Amino acid sequence: MQDKPGKREFTAAEIGALAHLYRGEVYRSTIWRTRLDTTTNWSIVSLGAAFSICFSSPEASSLPLLLVGVLIWTLMLLEARRYRYFNVWRARARYLETHFYAPLLLDGDLHTEEDWQKVLAEDYWRPDYHVSLLTAMGRRIRRNYLWILTVQMAAYVGKLVIHPVHATSLQDVVDRADTGPLPGELVIGFGLAYLLAFLFIAHLTGRRDAASTAQRGRGRSLG
Repeated sequence: MQDKPGKREFTAAEIGALAHLYRGEVYRSTIWRTRLDTTTNWSIVSLGAAFSICFSSPEASSLPLLLVGVLIWTLMLLEARRYRYFNVWRARARYLETHFYAPLLLDGDLHTEEDWQKVLAEDYWRPDYHVSLLTAMGRRIRRNYLWILTVQMAAYVGKLVIHPVHATSLQDVVDRADTGPLPGELVIGFGLAYLLAFLFIAHLTGRRDAASTAQRGRGRSLG
């Protein structure tokens, strides 16, 4: 690999070792990407089961649609944790692509970051997460869970509107939301706060990600 002055030049043996390293990182990121899909599938299946129970008859309770929200939240946290692992392997593979393979293809005419070998070596010496749990949560919410929760809320409101008979007023809908000793106003208010919390996390972390990307440039650092 031909380098500019001051840039390290790799031998053929080192290039071969880096190629194997890259294959390993891609493999690990693929495995963890599959695990992310698993938790998303569990959320969708759980929500589908709640649909089946709640809409099986006009007299069926809407409570399963509320309880599945707790399960979805738990699965989202689990997926965010898995995403932090996935992001380590994904970021390393992407880093090798942008700083090793891209310049190699362009005969050394492209170098996007000084001392990129040192950055990557430090990450291997002292491995750590590249993103916080909150950032991971925000990314998974924006990709998947915001849409899942939107469907859940729409189904819950639809259940209150059409069962056991079509509601004739907003007060009818609120009254049908009564759950045990909890008044409908409190249940609906909690549901809105629940959805707004997801929206807030998604918006906050989205702005942080956009600002970080604009500051460092795409592919310029791990994370």
